[in-house]
Amino acid sequence: MAKLRLPTNDSLPVKGVLVGLAVGYIALFLLTPLIAVFIEALRKGVDGFIAAVTEKDAVSAIQLTLTVAAIAVPLNCLFGLAAAWAVTKHHFVGKAMFVTLIDLPFSVSPVIAGLVYVLLFGAHGYFGPVLDALGIKVIFTVTGLVLATIFVTFPFVARELIPLMQEQGVSEEEAALSLGANGWQTVWLVTLPNVRWGLLYGVLLCNARAMGEFGAVSVVSGHIRGLTNTMPLHVEILYNEYNFAAAFAVASLLAFLALVTLFLKGILEWRYASDIAASHRH
Repeated sequence: MAKLRLPTNDSLPVKGVLVGLAVGYIALFLLTPLIAVFIEALRKGVDGFIAAVTEKDAVSAIQLTLTVAAIAVPLNCLFGLAAAWAVTKHHFVGKAMFVTLIDLPFSVSPVIAGLVYVLLFGAHGYFGPVLDALGIKVIFTVTGLVLATIFVTFPFVARELIPLMQEQGVSEEEAALSLGANGWQTVWLVTLPNVRWGLLYGVLLCNARAMGEFGAVSVVSGHIRGLTNTMPLHVEILYNEYNFAAAFAVASLLAFLALVTLFLKGILEWRYASDIAASHRH
């Protein structure tokens, strides 16, 4: 009878080729472009970099990006908690459809999402004339940017919490209720501590997407410099104006935020794994 060969028992040359291909692929398509962004950002020196990121329109774009993220991320955090709680702790008609709808932004192009908001709230949209009569503007304003960002980012928190809360079950919540805890006490003292690392992980991913979103906000922003341009949109304008050094300088800030996100992601994954290991030991 032939001896069964495990898939990890490949010869050293085969392992070397596979590892080399993987590392080469990452270096070519991930690391090289990232390094190029920072090199181009500093092409005119540190003074040129500082001048590019402190220029009035750049500062406005940075502030707007942070503002949009500061509004969209907490709202999606609340939605994610509510959605995960509803899906994992309750039974209701249409649950499968509800879970499917949560994934909708993953399958719809962000540009299409932006166009839908224009169709709904634009000057000639379904609700545009009514809102205009009330003095409310959505498209080409910060409100439109926030709505578009919420749409493209709302699955992240819910999608991190739903499988985690499904795995944990409802036994601890039922025990808390049987001991006299009310609903809010159960959520704050039992559910949230159990899902804190998954919640932070989802918030981190949601924030990263919110700050880097381009397609949806591009459609609803109007590209008004100093007013509705986020950092990705400002980079596009600078690049189209052949101001490459300034474009890469602002882009390097986004790249730096991405690296910080990856670093925090690694920490959260490590802490979550440590908590799981500790719970198994006990």
